[in-house]
Amino acid sequence: MSGDTPAERTIRVMVVDDHAVVRRGLLAYIDTVPALTVIGEAADGEQAVAKLRQWHTLGEPLPDVVLMDLQMPRLGGVEATAEITKAHPAVKVVVLSSFGEVERVHAALTAGAAGYLLKDAEPEEVALAIRAAADGEMHLDPAVTRQLTRRMTTPHVGLTALTAREREILALVAQGHSNREIADQLVISERTARTHVSNMLTKLQLSSRTQAALLAIREGVIAGPPDPSAAGHRET
Repeated sequence: MSGDTPAERTIRVMVVDDHAVVRRGLLAYIDTVPALTVIGEAADGEQAVAKLRQWHTLGEPLPDVVLMDLQMPRLGGVEATAEITKAHPAVKVVVLSSFGEVERVHAALTAGAAGYLLKDAEPEEVALAIRAAADGEMHLDPAVTRQLTRRMTTPHVGLTALTAREREILALVAQGHSNREIADQLVISERTARTHVSNMLTKLQLSSRTQAALLAIREGVIAGPPDPSAAGHRET
């Protein structure tokens, strides 16, 4: 008989990371692990979402597990995870984070991620997390789990949770500025501006720039209504 038993099946993996060195390292390692095979890679979330959509349209096999970096240009890991898990529920996402990205990890889990790893994890742990996700289980890095648990037991949300820069970002978002305009005004990169916006939304437990604008008016961060044509920018 040719049917695979669960122990024999090959797990298809896609790697998404904007750092080519990290991506190549993961690809090289995964290809050495029995029963794991890489079927694709992407340099950012937008590219990953587009590839999955194309494969689905063409009727090609989708990955069982996507290893997803959190901070990337164009479309970050949190947003990409939300899009992928909504469009392709059978595809599991395991996020890769640095230790300082705890809030973004929480957002990724809320978006549907099936687990997370720190980027300094041992190679064996990467394989363990991939297999766990493919089996419908969740693999959580213990160190970040402790951080998340502390934040859950002592929640720190609302305007008081924002840094001075994040409050400044909130005001600019509420005024209808795009990420590019925020970057130009604050003399920072557009990627940094995007990260600040995402962190601000996460801390305020909001899902859109429009919600942020309304909160900013209600809390007196800015005066007057936001520009309705700009507050709902496609950027997050």
